[in-house]
Amino acid sequence: MGASMAFPDETVVLITGDGSFQMNSQELATCHQYRIPLKIAILNNGYLGMVRQWQQIFYEGRYSQSHIIATPDFVKLAEAYGAVGLRATRPDEVEPVIRQALATDNTVVMDFRVAKESNVYPMVPAGKALNEMILL
Repeated sequence: MGASMAFPDETVVLITGDGSFQMNSQELATCHQYRIPLKIAILNNGYLGMVRQWQQIFYEGRYSQSHIIATPDFVKLAEAYGAVGLRATRPDEVEPVIRQALATDNTVVMDFRVAKESNVYPMVPAGKALNEMILL
């Protein structure tokens, strides 16, 4: 939101996970109140993604408390706050959703359903330097 307010003539896109978004989803009210045309892309895998990734890589897949069972419908949540909600469940839906979001002069929440064990790279293990990051 801050970047969008600081650069009102630029398109600002937030890329976040579903767990992270749920920690701040109420800020959609702020976006609506101040007419902030932020574009939010949620990579939705049903997990606290980075926690799950650490558990996979460093703890041999012993997952604990990282699976999110009760999640809202992000499209309906966006609409409840006066934003536009869009969803892509297949790769061929991604580009049309992005194009529609970018053409919309409103806050947009894009719910991109991704594989449950999708990982994000690069990542820096705890206590390691940047030159020791894991690239894949």
